[in-house]
Amino acid sequence: MKNIFSFIACCIICIVLIQYRVTNSGIHTGKPLKVTVWDAFGYYVYLPAIFIYHDYKELKWLPETDKKYAVTGGDGYQAQKLENGNYTFKYLGGVAIMEIPFFVIGHYIAKQTGYPPDGFSAPYQYSLGFGALFYCFLAILLLRKILLYYFRDFTVSITLLLVCLATNFIQYAAIDNGQSHAYIFLLYSLILYATLKWHQKPGIVLASLIGYITGLATISRPTEAIMLFIPLLWNTHTKEAAREKWQLVRQNKSHIACAAIFGFVGILPQLIYWKFSTGSFIYDVGSKWEFLNPHFRVLFGWEKGWFIYTPVTIFFIIGMFFIKQFPFRKSVLWFCLLNIYIIIAWHDWRYGGSYSTRALVQSYPVFALPLAAFIERIRFNKWRIVVYIVFIYLLSVNLFQITQYCSTVLHYDHMNRLYYGRIYLNPNPSPADMSLLDNDEILNNENNYSKKTLAKTDSAHLVNFAANSSALLIETSLENNNTATVKKDTWIKIESDIKAPDCLWQSYLNAELQAGDSIKHARVRLFSPISKNEGTNKYVFYMSVPAYFEHAHVKVYINSAFNFEGVVGRFVITQMEK
Repeated sequence: MKNIFSFIACCIICIVLIQYRVTNSGIHTGKPLKVTVWDAFGYYVYLPAIFIYHDYKELKWLPETDKKYAVTGGDGYQAQKLENGNYTFKYLGGVAIMEIPFFVIGHYIAKQTGYPPDGFSAPYQYSLGFGALFYCFLAILLLRKILLYYFRDFTVSITLLLVCLATNFIQYAAIDNGQSHAYIFLLYSLILYATLKWHQKPGIVLASLIGYITGLATISRPTEAIMLFIPLLWNTHTKEAAREKWQLVRQNKSHIACAAIFGFVGILPQLIYWKFSTGSFIYDVGSKWEFLNPHFRVLFGWEKGWFIYTPVTIFFIIGMFFIKQFPFRKSVLWFCLLNIYIIIAWHDWRYGGSYSTRALVQSYPVFALPLAAFIERIRFNKWRIVVYIVFIYLLSVNLFQITQYCSTVLHYDHMNRLYYGRIYLNPNPSPADMSLLDNDEILNNENNYSKKTLAKTDSAHLVNFAANSSALLIETSLENNNTATVKKDTWIKIESDIKAPDCLWQSYLNAELQAGDSIKHARVRLFSPISKNEGTNKYVFYMSVPAYFEHAHVKVYINSAFNFEGVVGRFVITQMEK
């Protein structure tokens, strides 16, 4: 069979994506699947508002719906209230347009099976969750076809596996796939294919498709308008090719007009919606950029850096040096540079909860081209086996980290270097490992220290206090053998067992060292990734004692943003010295 390796790669990718979608769909746990939550709700809300409730201005239906399904996250940030009393949606409607087929399927199934036809019951959730996956399958098959125009079958197979399985694409194609990334991923595959075909044989239909795709992508995420650089700069990699390209454009001026018209058609639904909801065809949804101060931590930061958590993407960039002879060279270079620059200049550089940098996921079809060029170049290189082993390792690490992310061990917002080092390929992180989410100190060689138990409780007791207050659990003082200062290398270790209900959210176990007017503070969250709700959980964290803390006093307490009622059991404060 021709091109068998890339076909097998596509099959493997589809199987893996389905497996992740099924595993995270609640089928095995009985917990209902909810795709339309948080940002995903903001993209989807157009459909139930317009077609079911016939109310996209006042949103009188939303409070009851949110009470039943908890889709907004609590504060309804997805809709903004205007001076005229209407609401307008913060997120643009391009994704909702692409969701229409699956919304219709879900609505039909809900009516036929007795589920509430309210836009949010189980049939809608499963239809959208697996529908986004269907779009991804189409995009992957289309991307395979594009890559096979320029690269060998084996190269294409490796490229597809790395792009889809060694990156955060899995998370946003198969798990958190109610957001925009999976949908726009298809649009990038389409724009690449339409551009390629138009340059092979110009046609009005292809030109119109290019225009419409660009318009639809723009009202999905406005920054995707830069995909226009793909057809614009295609086949301009040499002076001769550029001359032929612009001659071809001049010969087909009507195609340019059609592309512009259909680009406007793609944008038009958003303009109409804004006119009806705000009274104006154009509305500023509140975008904010810091182009003079881009946030390079989006790429290199330990919080969720692209190159840190999905390091295979480094080869996306390396591949840029190997595309000189390809017609897509300038398209890829200019698009990727502008795309990265725009994304790292966004003021909210964390992009909400995410695994790695999710704002780049949808453009991976474009990055696949330089990656394939790199893989093709090393195919007969003597170091190729080493590189292939690195690829396998990075793919394996990514699959492991996806599992960690879904269990919040790899945290969606609070990662740091020390914590990442402790959980890296660690299937069973300890309470001490978990402490590094909040505390930047840990003692790695505890057995080399002499230990003194300063305070200890064995009996459990109930702690109950009001929100935004604290409860003292235990206090003691350091032992310093009657010297003026403590020894240079002295640590405090705090251990406890605490049982608490849902109010673990935004609750912390705190420790303070106080010597005169000097105070050192450390804390760990009670709702850690390994804690169990309603279960007794163990907490461990460390504090180094500054040498100038003479006769320091130690206090340990809980504080919470909510009413707290929990049981505190064993509690130990240990002083360790070298």
